[in-house]
Amino acid sequence: MMRFFTFIALLLLLVPSNAAISSQMVETLPGFPGKLPFKLETGYVGVGDSDSVQLFYYFVESERDPDEDPLILWLTGGPGCSGFYAFVYEVGPLLFDYAKSSSGRVKVPVLKLNPYSWTKVSNIIFIDAPVGTGFSYATNSEAYVVDDILSATQTSEFLRKWLLSHPRFLKNPLYISGDSYSGIIVPILVKMISDDNDAGIKPRMNLKGYSIGNPITNEVVDENWRVPFAQRLGLLPDKLYESTKRDCRGKYVDVDPSNAACLGDLEVYTQNLIVLVIRQNQWDGTNQHYPSGILISSKRIPWSFFPPSIILNHGVGHITMSSVIFGLMTKMFRMPSTFGRYQGTKKWWPRCNNSLAYTESVPSTVPYHKNLTNKAFAVLIYSGDHDMVAPYVGTLAWVRSLNLTESSKWRPWYVQGQVGGYTVEYTHNNNYSLTYATVKGAGHTAPEYKPEDCYAMFTRWIARLPL
Repeated sequence: MMRFFTFIALLLLLVPSNAAISSQMVETLPGFPGKLPFKLETGYVGVGDSDSVQLFYYFVESERDPDEDPLILWLTGGPGCSGFYAFVYEVGPLLFDYAKSSSGRVKVPVLKLNPYSWTKVSNIIFIDAPVGTGFSYATNSEAYVVDDILSATQTSEFLRKWLLSHPRFLKNPLYISGDSYSGIIVPILVKMISDDNDAGIKPRMNLKGYSIGNPITNEVVDENWRVPFAQRLGLLPDKLYESTKRDCRGKYVDVDPSNAACLGDLEVYTQNLIVLVIRQNQWDGTNQHYPSGILISSKRIPWSFFPPSIILNHGVGHITMSSVIFGLMTKMFRMPSTFGRYQGTKKWWPRCNNSLAYTESVPSTVPYHKNLTNKAFAVLIYSGDHDMVAPYVGTLAWVRSLNLTESSKWRPWYVQGQVGGYTVEYTHNNNYSLTYATVKGAGHTAPEYKPEDCYAMFTRWIARLPL
């Protein structure tokens, strides 16, 4: 039990209510042998009225050249999923060692280095935002009420204060990044920072662009693309797809209750996908459950419909370890007695907090992307081509709606001589560039499924090289 106390003592800080920023260096973590071979800082930054919102972060210095490499602010999706998820499961420096952590004798999950961590070529701040996410908390109940615009505003304030307390990184190229629901927050935040720079607000941030993976851009539109996407993957017979398309008139979300033909088609469509999910769950003979399948919108099918052994993931036809990773995170952090030792901080750490007082106030961020095409930004948008949460066909459709100039044709990109996916590049006014890429075989989100390919994609893009 003491090892848990040590871990939390290293990560979770007691922050006085009048302190805007509090931080400490973390050199060791339970479950990892010896000292960490990278620099890790954790802390809180107070934002909002009287710093009533305390946003927690994990900052990892670049393992290559922290003074010259880019600075990335990473926002995990949700809304309400902790930055620690990306830290150990997507693009961060550590991974759980599943084999060693599965032993019944192991009291603390075992950690190992991630060979494809994006921190090998960039400094990354992983943030728990909005308030109520991960370790972040508020000092009064009113401050927990937040929406898309307020979340972006508070994150902008967080970054400004963080840079003021870390002036060494003010000159580094700055990129705002994230995935999933961060597809809503990232472009809003980028516009806020850009507008503040134009207004002469200090310190001026060296903003160079942004990247978003598997982005939610308009939830209704994203969900509407799931039916044609399923047909493209061969999950629906052509006859059913044509019938659904005709009866629903291309609208598969918020269907008119009186449209019995459309509702009937969608019921058959749903049943097809349920069968796929159930049949694809399998055991590999090592007593570890490797669930795979397709995400079914909880708006249409309640989770209680499925047996407890059925875990729904966000990919199609790909074996993942998400049920294992979630269990390890729970074991690592959900220690109420431990958190209770820190007056004023979180008593319960959720991987994703689904009880946020959060309003999704921006229905679509396409107008934000359009506005940003007038800036000298480099942009990377990428999709797992087996992601049904935000199907690539829908993402590519809104990218094309920006009416940019196509500077390179649709083509494959390669990793270790194999096709990593497909890409197309766009420019605007000779200063703005947008690279769109699919990641072959990846679900939601891409780095979870194809870490080596995503690392190659990111390192090439951040160096301004073709994929």
